[in-house]
Amino acid sequence: MNCNRCVRVIITGIVQGVGYRWRAREAALSLGITGWIKNRPDGSVEAVFQGPPGPLEEMIKWAWSGPPGAAVREVATTSCRYEPEMKGFVITEENQNN
Repeated sequence: MNCNRCVRVIITGIVQGVGYRWRAREAALSLGITGWIKNRPDGSVEAVFQGPPGPLEEMIKWAWSGPPGAAVREVATTSCRYEPEMKGFVITEENQNN
């Protein structure tokens, strides 16, 4: 039985121009989380995190703190459909539809 979950997050605050996406990728890879992350035109960051419940919760916790220089105001989460074919963790461009 696969217990992996998927969550889409929108992170607001001072989260662009501070290395947020790169550090999130490092954190995700170290936790075994798959997914993607991108800047949004409104200054927020959007991501999809997939993985087992424990590491997924750790990744969401990391999203609240972010890297040095970030000032996270909110991390809004919604469940999404787990996609087992998604491999790795990628930084995408804001105009890509994921």
